[in-house]
Amino acid sequence: MARLTRPLLLCGAALLAVACTRVVDGTALPGPGATRKVVHGVDVDTILLDQARMGAITGAGEHLTIIPSMDGTNPVDIESLAGSAPRECRFLFAETATFGPDIEEFHKTTFQDPPDGALISEGAAAYRDADTARHALGALAHEVGACAGDADGQQFVGDWNAGADSLHLGPGGCGRDYRVVSVAMVEVTSCGFPQSVSDIVMTNIASNVPG
Repeated sequence: MARLTRPLLLCGAALLAVACTRVVDGTALPGPGATRKVVHGVDVDTILLDQARMGAITGAGEHLTIIPSMDGTNPVDIESLAGSAPRECRFLFAETATFGPDIEEFHKTTFQDPPDGALISEGAAAYRDADTARHALGALAHEVGACAGDADGQQFVGDWNAGADSLHLGPGGCGRDYRVVSVAMVEVTSCGFPQSVSDIVMTNIASNVPG
């Protein structure tokens, strides 16, 4: 078995640990079964891709399944990992920092492909307007830059680049992609899949956003 790099292990640990950790401070978002709202035409529950579509895009087919308890409507912070990371890199393990304090609605689902040892997640946060969504992305890009500038931070973000409406991080065998579409910020995170898979998932989610 090939030796996994530390960033890949951390990325996988982050994806898996969210199943056991919930945010305990800040403003609570609606939980499962609560009334969900559409924000300026954007429904974060319906713009995400279903399991069959994700299985087709990844090529994993029926092997791709949702990890139990990792289909949630609340941002998750993994304090055990966030606390051990450089301060500038804490956002990697704290979704409240990744998506910011101005979320109106949120949904994230993580899938696993056990035969290939791969993971992929899709998430979306809706904000009150497009400017707020872009501000959240800009704040995240600032955090990424600060993390990359830390002596120990480069391994956490890898090669990264930011545009007006998009952001990409590529540590080890993992990738994180963000894009602002209308009032939503979409996230696709993967370990063990090629970047082209994340790109296709992102494009498909973006095409589901009205307008």
